[in-house]
Amino acid sequence: MSTQTQIPILDLKPQIEALWPDLQAAFERVMKSGHFIVGPEVRAFEEEAATYLGVKHAIGLNSGTDALYIALRALGIGPGDEVITTPFTFFATAEAISHVGATPVFVDIEEASFNINADLIEPAITPRTKAIIPVHLFGRPCNMDRIQAIAAKHGVKVVEDCAQSFGATWKGRQTGSMGVFGCYSFFPTKNLSAFGDGGMLATNDDDLAATARMLRVHGSRKKYFNETVGYNSRLDELHAAMLRVKLPRIDAWNEGRIRVAGHYRTLLGGIKGLVTPEVVPGHVFHQYTIRVQGQDRDALQARLAEQGIGTMVYYPIPCHRLKLYQESHATASCPVAETASQQVLSLPVWPELDPGIQGAVAAAIGQSFV
Repeated sequence: MSTQTQIPILDLKPQIEALWPDLQAAFERVMKSGHFIVGPEVRAFEEEAATYLGVKHAIGLNSGTDALYIALRALGIGPGDEVITTPFTFFATAEAISHVGATPVFVDIEEASFNINADLIEPAITPRTKAIIPVHLFGRPCNMDRIQAIAAKHGVKVVEDCAQSFGATWKGRQTGSMGVFGCYSFFPTKNLSAFGDGGMLATNDDDLAATARMLRVHGSRKKYFNETVGYNSRLDELHAAMLRVKLPRIDAWNEGRIRVAGHYRTLLGGIKGLVTPEVVPGHVFHQYTIRVQGQDRDALQARLAEQGIGTMVYYPIPCHRLKLYQESHATASCPVAETASQQVLSLPVWPELDPGIQGAVAAAIGQSFV
C-alpha cells in the first residue's frame, strides 16, 4: 500500500479556488494602498467582526496566542494569581497564563465534549483565583451558563479561548461574546483563517478594549509615548483584507462542517469500540474527533496512513503532564483528559468534503474493527 497521503486531514484548495477573484482583488487593493499595518483594512475587519460577534470591540492581533496574553495582561493578572483552565487543549492556553507569571490550575474535562467540566471548577477556586479560561475545543461550546454563574458567584473573570470556535454559538450567543474577553486565532487551519498567523480579541468593555489596543502597540496610546511594556502584536492589512473576503462565508462553511459531521456519525455510528462526537446545536466542528476504545489508537492511525488517509492526534499529552508543569502539578488529577489523550483521533474535515471520500475513510476505519 502507498504511504502517500491521498486524503488529507484538511484541504484548503476548494475554498481558495472558489474565492480566488475576490482574494486577488483584496491583495491588489492592499498593495496599491501603501498601508500594510493597522490601516483601513484592519479597522474595517474589526468593525465587521464585532458586528458578526455581537460585541462592541474587536481588536486585530498577530495571533491567537497573543490574544490570550494580552487579555490576561489587560485584566492585570500576574505573579501570585491563579487561572483555572483545561489540560486538554493546545499548549498556548496554559502558556499564556505562565507567560504573565500566573499559575495555571488544571481542571478535568467532560468525557463526551472534551471541554472543561464545569462541575469541577468551583472546588478548584481559591482566594488567588482571578480568572477562568474555558476552551471551546474542536468548535464545541462549553457550558457557559454554568461557568458564568460560578465566575459571578466568586468574583472572577471569564476569558473565552475561541481559537477553534469562530462562529460557534451557545444558546444563540457567539462564543467569545459572553466572557470579558474572547480570544480568536486565524491560523491557516482555522474555520475562519488568514494566510499566516493572525488573531483577535473581542470585548464589550470600553476600558479593557483601550488597554488591549495599547498593549498591542508596545504599550502606547500615542506613538513614542509608551506607558507600559507591551507587545508588537498587530494584524497585518493583507491578512485583514483576506479575512474580510472570508467572513461573510463563515456561516455557510460552518454549516458544511456540520453536514460532514452528521454524515460521519451515520457512517461510523454502528462500529463497536468507536465513539463518535455528538452533533449538538452550536458546534462548528473545527475538528471531527473520534475516540478509539476497541483497539490501539496509534495502530489504527498507522493503518489509515498506509491507505493514504491523513489523521491527527489532538492532543497526545495533557498540559498538566508536560515536563515543565510536572513539578508544580504533580498531584493534579485529570483522569478523563489522560484517557482521552490515548484515544482521540481527528479525521479529515472541511466544508466541501465529498461524501464519497467520507465513505472511503469510514470503510477503512470499519475494516480495522472487524
